[in-house]
Amino acid sequence: MCMTYECVVLFAIAFCASIAFKGTIEGQLEGWIRNLYQTYLVLVFGLYFLWCWLRGGQTLPMKTWKLRLTSADGGNISALQGVIRYVAAWLSLLCIGIGFLWAFFDRDRQFLHDRLARTRVIQMGGDEL
Repeated sequence: MCMTYECVVLFAIAFCASIAFKGTIEGQLEGWIRNLYQTYLVLVFGLYFLWCWLRGGQTLPMKTWKLRLTSADGGNISALQGVIRYVAAWLSLLCIGIGFLWAFFDRDRQFLHDRLARTRVIQMGGDEL
């Protein structure tokens, strides 16, 4: 459910970011401009996630569902861990979501991108997910 809520937030972010981008190009999204636009959105999303994760380990949906991102040792994540987690999650999505399906087989129920970044998602009560 948290991921569904996250998609709603990302839609709003994409909408606002798109207005800014399209206002500067004054044209249609064709050719290399379309690729630039897609790269721009991936970077905007990355900034959103990194900003939230580095400022307390939670996005708005994570706060709602009482989840928090921590390093494997329970502390705050580093910027490098956030970047690794974000890039690995995108790669997972591009590979038919294999990194998300990984959680069903992982002994600690962690996503593959959490394993790679040495992070974990915990329930605010302290229980690991």
